[in-house]
Amino acid sequence: MNQTRQLGLAGIALLTAGMAFAATPAAPAAARPKAASMPVINAPESGSSLLARTKALLDKPSTWDRIPAKVTLCLFAPGGTNSRAYEYAMGSLSQLPKYTNMAKEVGIDLNVAFTSPTSLRIDIASAKLKRKATTDVKINLFTDERIASEEFKVKQCDGVAISSLRGRQYNPFIGSLDAIGAILSYQQLTEAITLLSRPEMASYMVNQDVEIVGIVPLGAAYVMVNDRRINTLAKAAGRKVAVLDFDKSQASMVQKIGAQPVSVDLTSVGGKFNNGQVDILAMPALAFEPLELYRGMTDDKGNARGAIFKFPLLQVTGMMMMHRGKFPDGIGQLMREFIAMQLAPAYQFILETESAIPVKYWMDIPESDKPGYINMLRSARLAVTKDGFYDPRMMKLLKNVRCKLEPSNYECSLNDE
Repeated sequence: MNQTRQLGLAGIALLTAGMAFAATPAAPAAARPKAASMPVINAPESGSSLLARTKALLDKPSTWDRIPAKVTLCLFAPGGTNSRAYEYAMGSLSQLPKYTNMAKEVGIDLNVAFTSPTSLRIDIASAKLKRKATTDVKINLFTDERIASEEFKVKQCDGVAISSLRGRQYNPFIGSLDAIGAILSYQQLTEAITLLSRPEMASYMVNQDVEIVGIVPLGAAYVMVNDRRINTLAKAAGRKVAVLDFDKSQASMVQKIGAQPVSVDLTSVGGKFNNGQVDILAMPALAFEPLELYRGMTDDKGNARGAIFKFPLLQVTGMMMMHRGKFPDGIGQLMREFIAMQLAPAYQFILETESAIPVKYWMDIPESDKPGYINMLRSARLAVTKDGFYDPRMMKLLKNVRCKLEPSNYECSLNDE
């Protein structure tokens, strides 16, 4: 087992299982930066460096003074216990006990045991410091993301895992990561998450009491229609488009293309699409099964009358956040770096979820049409940023990512983002 994975043991011990999907520890208080310029980003550190810093943190008595006895983690999982998201999250948590042997390599005795399907106890001890600690972790599952967010806001949850779109209210900078057309490939997304995990970005992860301790990919959002004849932007004019009630930027963009925004939330969007109250929506594959979106795309004979277009409108990500005062200082940075090194299982889950959607629902966009759509998304993104919905610092960072991977792109010579 390589050193990158070995550092996980300390993370989960201090993070009290946050490695899998939510809450974790804290960093020193810092105000949200106001500077318009982005910091210089160095190359990612190696797993061995991260492991060494993790060990150094565990060797501090002050760290042990802040290990909480009880932690409540809240997880949003559309579809509840029957969803692929829930299975993935709990499957990740079930791997925690295997870190016991790895912990010994940094001088920690670690024991992780499930006391119920959604509760676990973590016992850790340091021979060097002659210190012991026990943390009981409770995991609360929510099928309504709004409620999960509100529970976190009133500190009923010490940590929470929700979408970055919903999380924008806590951190507008990271909440702008899912900007329309800003990340068009999983390679670009990996580069962005890696950059955001660097220590130079730490102050951008903190807003008052809340710290972002991890960013995870949830899959590309694809345009889904209930009538596959809606296959161009011109044909979307006048159509009813689902927009999330808490994200005003979506309504603004829909109006700009001449369509009609219809306010929805994640509990109502499936029903409104399936009964024809909306004609178009944008969702990741993760939502297809739990929201039963196939019902809105299928006629009485089982034929696909609707479609999912194989063109990413944006990348949907999830935020893991914590209340900083609950955990030892310094853990948030270690967790961000660790999670950024462990994205492969998330991408595998995304690809499996996309592959599970029957082929009959997918439609290709001609290659010749894609540059036009990319330009259209860019124009919409610039307009929405100008309107104040996206953080311009994040827009600049994401443009730098795109141009690093595609330096010949025409936008790289422009200075409007």
